[in-house]
Formats: sequence, structure tokens, C-alpha cells
Amino acid sequence: MGVNPLIGVLYHWIGGLASASNFIPFRPIKRWSFEIYWIIQGFAAWIVAPWIIGSIFVPDVFAIFRSAPTVTLWHTVFWGVMWGIGGLTFGLAVRYLGIALGYAIALGFCTAFGTLMPPIFNGQIGSILHQTGGRVILLGVAICVLAIAVNGLAGYSKEKEVPAEERAAIGERDYSFGKGLAVAIFAGIMSSCFAYGLSAGKGIALIARQQLLAHGRSELWQNLPVLIVVLIGGFATNLLWSVILIVRNHSAAQFFGAPGINPEAASSAEPVADTRARLTPAVLVSNYALASLAGVLWYFQFFFYSMGQTKMGKYDFSSWTLHMASIIIFATLWGLFLHEWRETSRRTKLLMALGLFLLIGSTVVVGWGNYLESLS
Repeated sequence: MGVNPLIGVLYHWIGGLASASNFIPFRPIKRWSFEIYWIIQGFAAWIVAPWIIGSIFVPDVFAIFRSAPTVTLWHTVFWGVMWGIGGLTFGLAVRYLGIALGYAIALGFCTAFGTLMPPIFNGQIGSILHQTGGRVILLGVAICVLAIAVNGLAGYSKEKEVPAEERAAIGERDYSFGKGLAVAIFAGIMSSCFAYGLSAGKGIALIARQQLLAHGRSELWQNLPVLIVVLIGGFATNLLWSVILIVRNHSAAQFFGAPGINPEAASSAEPVADTRARLTPAVLVSNYALASLAGVLWYFQFFFYSMGQTKMGKYDFSSWTLHMASIIIFATLWGLFLHEWRETSRRTKLLMALGLFLLIGSTVVVGWGNYLESLS
């Protein structure tokens, strides 16, 4: 298969689209509380999808885990647990800030920490700085962080201009800039732990690669078993928190049709007149399907990420920047589609457009840096 940064960038763009689309199925969910649909999407995203898809593409996944060093498995799970905290609070950041601003702030911190910390910790940063391709990649990372800052400024400007009634109508009923900012910063830093988990699981990926080649399969799938381990840790964190919320809010009956309130639903999706009525079987099945769809979409971001990472070459740490930039690009486009920017000024729209332009440019620069490195 070999290194091919252009194909890698395309894979990362597809993964970014999947991630940015993850929250869309939450909006039509009717009268379910956050913790109910969150844990259902989490079970689909972090348990069901990784095991099924990993088992389809990688022969004898259990044999790979038996061959992997125990310490490698535990380190990978640990970073998954840490990431799980960030993933949970990331959902809250989007809830409090909306898609555009929530993604921009959280992923800005996530990009910086998730891209730079792994090569710093493993001692690779020195060689990166001494290679032309490495310096170009770091330039792309800097452009990405700048772009995210511009997007955050555009989002802050939007918050000042869009009336509260408009935000509620598009599903931002719990909008709170102060609370959301604090949550988004924390979520971004903790979410970067996913990159550490992928780095810690490289030993698992090497064993999977050997297994794939021995069975005549593509090495493109070598990171799928690593995803299984990282996501087990993430699921454990989110399961614990969801159970705490379910007990505290007495919402367990919603699994079987009791009504609740979806904080991310657009106002038209939550009819006031029947919020006390039990959900019909059709609505209940629809809610389960929508939450599961959200989970599968979420998983596919890292399905394509794992493929893209194999194409980036020696400096595959840059995959994290490509992934984050792609997510924000498509999250911004979703924000436009959902009219989050409709009531904003020309200045705010120009800031948003500039941020989008810089984000796309950053993916091109990072891809070019990896291409230069592949030639050396």
C-alpha cells in the first residue's frame, strides 16, 4: 500500500465529516434526556461498532490482544478513560455553545495538545524540527491553531448578535457562553488523550499488521484493534457518568417510553402539548435508531482516521491536526446549513469564512509536509 499523504488527507476529511455529523441525529430525538441518548450512542460507538468492524477487517482480534504486552493494553485503556472524560464534556460544550463555537474552542485545545504532546514525550520533536517536511508540518499545525482561534472569535461574535429566541429555535436552548467556555477548554485538553491512546497502542498495531499481512489482508486496517482498546476505556468513563445522571435525574424509565426533554432538539421537535405523554412504540424505536446512528457516525471518524494515519508516513502524529481541522471545517458547514449564522453581521460571517479558509489551507500544508518527508 505504501505512504500516500494525499489519500491520507482525503481519509481524514471523510472522518471529519463523520465526526461533525455525529450530533445531527440527536436533534430529532423526541423527549429523551441527554444521559439517555448519550449512553445509547456511546454503546453503539465505543463497543458495538469497533468490535464488529474490527472483527470483519482484522482476522482473530482476540489473538492480537493475547499477544500484546499487558502493560501496553493497560496504558491504552488508561488514555481511553482520560479521553472519555473529555468526550463526555465535549458533548456538554456543544450543548452550551452550539456546534460552531463548541467545536472551535474544544478542538482548538484538543489540536494543540493532541498533535504536539506525543512527539514531545517520545523524543521525536527534535528530528521533526531538523527536517524540511517536519517544519512544514508544524507550520500547518500553527495555521490550524490560528484558524481555530479565528473560528472561536467568529463564534463569540455570533453569540453577541443572535437573539436567545433564535438560538433556542435551532436547538441551543441551554446556551451559556461562560459555562460553555470553561467546559470546552477542559473538554479539549482531555479529548487530546485519544491521541496519546493511539500512540500508546502502536505495539498492538504492529502485531495487527503482522497478522494482516500473514493472512493476505491490507495493512490499512492495522489500527482498528487499537481503537477497540482505547474505546473500552472511553466507554467505562461515560457509562459511569451516565448512570450517575440517570440515578440523580430519575430518568431510567425513559428507556421504556417515559417522557423527558431533549436539550439539543430544535423547538419544533419538542411539542409542548404532549411532553407528559408516554412515547409511542414508533417514537421509542426511532429514538433508539437515531441515537445508534449518531454512535455509528462517531465511530466512523476514527475508522477513517486509522486508515488515514497509515498513509501519512513517519510523521503520522500530524494526523491529529488533519482530523481536528476536518471536523471543524464540516462542523462550520453544518452550522451554516442549520442557520446558526443567519442573524449575524457581515463582519462575523467574514471571520467565519476566514477561519474556514485557513482550516482548509492547514490541511493542505500538513499534507504537503508529509509528502516532502516521504521523498526524503
